[in-house]
Amino acid sequence: MKQYLRLFRWKRSRLLILLCTFAVIWFLFFDTHSFVTKLQLENQKEELIERTEEYRQKTAELEQKIEDLENNPELVEKIAREDYGMKKADETVYKIQRSEE
Repeated sequence: MKQYLRLFRWKRSRLLILLCTFAVIWFLFFDTHSFVTKLQLENQKEELIERTEEYRQKTAELEQKIEDLENNPELVEKIAREDYGMKKADETVYKIQRSEE
């Protein structure tokens, strides 16, 4: 009988170690709140913070451009002439093509 109890204790401790190991592996890799998932979400969060900062900078630049266009009629005329090929009614525009050599 003693031998049976000793064998049962040994199996019980192994079973406990096995269950603890399984629980640790489960929570590290497979659970929805696993360590791997937390790392992936943290990386994604950092990328989104960087993109948000980039968009804030672009927004500030565009707001500055809008302000410049609203307050500077010469800039509006320059953009209209250069980018859109507009001209005044009594003007003649000559385009000079340069050869690239």
